[in-house]
Amino acid sequence: MPKGEQTDLLRFEKMLKEKGVVFVAGVDEAGRGPLAGPVVAACAVFDMNKPFPEANDSKKLTEKQREKMFDGIIESCAAYGVGMADNERIDEINILRATYEAMRAAVNEAAKKLGGYPEHILVDHVHIPDLPAGVEQISITHGDALSLSIGAASIIAKVTRDRLMTEMDSVYPGYGFAKHKGYGTAAHYQAIRELGTSPIHRRSFLKTLH
Repeated sequence: MPKGEQTDLLRFEKMLKEKGVVFVAGVDEAGRGPLAGPVVAACAVFDMNKPFPEANDSKKLTEKQREKMFDGIIESCAAYGVGMADNERIDEINILRATYEAMRAAVNEAAKKLGGYPEHILVDHVHIPDLPAGVEQISITHGDALSLSIGAASIIAKVTRDRLMTEMDSVYPGYGFAKHKGYGTAAHYQAIRELGTSPIHRRSFLKTLH
């Protein structure tokens, strides 16, 4: 990544560092839109006094690029956490609430590893409800492309979910989960018509096919 671009992607983090923040977290999710599988959230906590990894919006990277960057991002984190809500939970409480639940779980896991909650959270597009008092948040629209912290979280979430859906391809063959990761491709819809829904399909996303 060009040096100028990396500096630009750290503008929110630098602003917080100037205010004395030591630990900043990026939070993002993967899998709000698919027809099957969980929604996965990640929280990547960085020490503002140590180098940041190279990271960007996971949607702009290939699967191989994300996999290559994954370990380096994990190693750069002061702490990280992953949370998820499965398809049944999504059907029960709706995708937005399930996403918030996964995000809270990711933040809580990172906080346990860190030994306390990060002072500030940068989150992609939304504001996470019901976090502990005193945990500050900045919601950044398109944050995964504007903040390295959020970009790092987006890669952790995406790689984690992609790996899970690849495993599900072996458990539920015929749907093509390893290829489309549960998203609504033409081939995926055709497989549902031929095979019916699997145990990991989101029924609330497929009402018209029932």
